[in-house]
This record gives sequence, C-alpha cells and structure tokens, in this order.
Amino acid sequence: MSVTLDSNQWNLVYNIFSFGLISMLACTVYTLVSQARVLPKYRNALVMSSMVTFIAGYHYWRIFNSFGEASDGFMVNVSGDHGSFNEAYRYVDWLLTVPLLLVEVIAVLALAKEVSKSLITRLVPASAAMIALGYPGEISSDQNTQVLYGVLSTIPFIYILYVLFNELTKSLERQPAGVAETVGRLRLLLIATWGVYPIAYIFNIVGDATAGSFVAIQVGYTTADILAKCVFGLTILKIARMKSHAEGMAADH
Repeated sequence: MSVTLDSNQWNLVYNIFSFGLISMLACTVYTLVSQARVLPKYRNALVMSSMVTFIAGYHYWRIFNSFGEASDGFMVNVSGDHGSFNEAYRYVDWLLTVPLLLVEVIAVLALAKEVSKSLITRLVPASAAMIALGYPGEISSDQNTQVLYGVLSTIPFIYILYVLFNELTKSLERQPAGVAETVGRLRLLLIATWGVYPIAYIFNIVGDATAGSFVAIQVGYTTADILAKCVFGLTILKIARMKSHAEGMAADH
C-alpha cells in the first residue's frame, strides 16, 4: 500500500523531519553545555533533558532516512513491509524518552526523596503502558482495533497528566519567588504539548490511509515532539537556572 503525495506535501514532510532532527541535536548540545549554569542538585534534570533530545535526534535521523528510502518519486510505501516507511521508530523513541521526560520534571522540582520515588514508580510504568497500548492501534488498518487501542492508551495518558499537573500545582507554594509563575506555565505547556499526540493519532482512525492523513500524522507527531522535548526541556533549564540563582548561585553563570 502506498500514498501519493503532491510535491508540496512531500517537501513539507521532508522538511519537518529535517527540522525535527536539527532541533533535537541543537537542544542536546545547548543543555549539555549549560550544566555549569545551574547548581549540582538540578543537573540531573539537564542530563535527562539531553538524553531525551539525543535519543529523539537519533530516531529522527532514522525516520528521515526511512522516509527517503520508502519514497519512489512522490509515492510513499506505507504497507508495513520491508522497505516501507517505518513508524515503529517513533514508538521506540517514545518508549525511551517519555519516562525520561517524567523523571526530568520530577528532578527539577527537587521534591522530597520519598515523594520523588513514589512519583517515578507510578508514572514510569504508566508511560510504558501508554506507549505499548498505542502501537497496535497505530499500525493496524482496522478501524475498530485503532479505536480500541486508542482508548486503552488514553487511560494511562490521562492518569500521567493528572498526577503531574497536581504535583506541579502542589509544588508552586514551595518554589522561590519568581519561579512559581514559570512552573505554572510548565503545567499549561505539559497539557498543550502532550495534547497534540492524541489529535495526530485520530488521523489514523478517520479512514483509509490518504496523502492528507499521512501528512497530518507526521507533521502533528513531529511538531508535538519538538514542543514536548525541546521547548519543554528549555523550560526545565530556565526553571533550574532561576532556582539556582534564588538559592545563591551567581547570576553571571
């Protein structure tokens, strides 16, 4: 099975993959060289952020290559057979990066050890379940299967957002002056960025594979990844720097 894109659609997908790749690599470098600009207690959060974007960058390189190899002119092989466009790279990426994203948020909040451990033991398995349940629906061509696994994966998805939103809200009163506002925006960024994923998934369900649905899915997922990994990671860095300065670190770092 193949979808035939017009030249604008093909170029859009090609360019969004390229943009996703360079965004991940640039953010990896920036968060790595920013380690010295925060106190040691917040550096784990930046390490996690660098790992997230590095892993995503590698997978975007594979996605980028897979798109080129699956293309014959403007016709893209999406059959799932050998040589077709490989959507599985996204799910392998998410299986690794989503737990790290969650740990990254917990690390920058610098919560009590018991609270951090409790959050990690609840959220990491939930994130693995979310990704594992979403994949069968993503690769299926049966609409009922797509809907079933879409609903099942949404359950841990909502649970993760609910727990994180509540924990970020509870942490506001413990944040230094000026930091609470940024942490408050982080809650909204979390909802906004993660909310793009199910919207993109819906384009799998609306009917048979078409050029329009293929483009919408790839642009949607890539945009969500850039927001959830790069923009989110840079916000984590901002919070870490603000908290470091509030706790006595020189402002010129």
